[in-house]
Amino acid sequence: MKRRWIQLGLDLVEVTGDYTPPLPVDSGALWGDRGYDGMRATDGAPIDSRSKHREYMRARGLTTADDYSGEWAEARRIRDEWYTKGRDPSRREDVARALEKVKHG
Repeated sequence: MKRRWIQLGLDLVEVTGDYTPPLPVDSGALWGDRGYDGMRATDGAPIDSRSKHREYMRARGLTTADDYSGEWAEARRIRDEWYTKGRDPSRREDVARALEKVKHG
């Protein structure tokens, strides 16, 4: 009988004849619908493929977080600029207005 071995780390491990190696963690994650198997939306609608997920989102006016990557990048640029270049030019007026509001109720 032929024996089969695989290497796990530094060790050799004997496996049975019907052994199949596990798929890599990201296998098909970017190009397949395997991650959608059996999925349903919170209202029970089946979204077991990318196309069904896209259609479900479009029909209900929903979006995913990756649609905001441009806005988040711009907000980060503005924050970084504020922290590196200093003060907000309208801050003095904002503070004065807030003090007047507190003073005069």
